[in-house]
Amino acid sequence: MSFNKKPFRKFKNTKSQTTEEKIKNFVLRNSKNGYYTKVSTLPYKFAISQERAWEIVGEILDEGKIESTHDQKSGEMKLCETGKMYSILNLEQKRKREKYKEAKKMNKSK
Repeated sequence: MSFNKKPFRKFKNTKSQTTEEKIKNFVLRNSKNGYYTKVSTLPYKFAISQERAWEIVGEILDEGKIESTHDQKSGEMKLCETGKMYSILNLEQKRKREKYKEAKKMNKSK
């Protein structure tokens, strides 16, 4: 056995992030991937209370890097990176159309 192995380099001691930073990074990452983040998912994802989630969202919105919109059907608040609202909306519509086309194809083949 070799006891002189080097440690795995990808695991580094990183500074721990606050919940606010984690949520902010999560919303920005979702935006870059073309998705909105619903505020209602934050308490489940980050194990915080609904009230705390809304406090954090308010703080993040004040910074100006993230903007919000409301879902037309449910009225839920959705978050995304500033300036990406319409591009994400466009991607959402494309995904819905593709899903509809796939479902239609599946029903025709039956």
